[in-house]
Amino acid sequence: QVQLVESGGGSVQAGGSLRLACTASRRTINSACVSWFRQAPGKGREGIAAIYTGGRGSIYYIDSVKGRFTISEDNAENTVYLQMNSLKPEDTAMYYCAADVACFGWRDGIWVEHEYKYWGQGTQVTVST
Repeated sequence: QVQLVESGGGSVQAGGSLRLACTASRRTINSACVSWFRQAPGKGREGIAAIYTGGRGSIYYIDSVKGRFTISEDNAENTVYLQMNSLKPEDTAMYYCAADVACFGWRDGIWVEHEYKYWGQGTQVTVST
């Protein structure tokens, strides 16, 4: 079983930055797909970014975060990061990371709803005007 723990959420003003971390309990995350999702109150889950870990290179973003968010990995720390810059009020949501054997649902610029096997508990991001 893989446990994922998110951290780094908080409250910032529009234009600010946060870096979220998703740390796994096992090294299996180093050869998996780790995705970041968010869910705002009253809205459905939205895929934001994904990465094939272990240096395999493939990275995905939804169009609305391209150029503002960056996903990266630190294999030694079993951690995947989401650097979020130029934050907007509409980025306010609970952010989750998830892992599975492949980046299910991802296409260039979009994410199609698909289940992932392992999930973290989430970290809240609030962006004020």
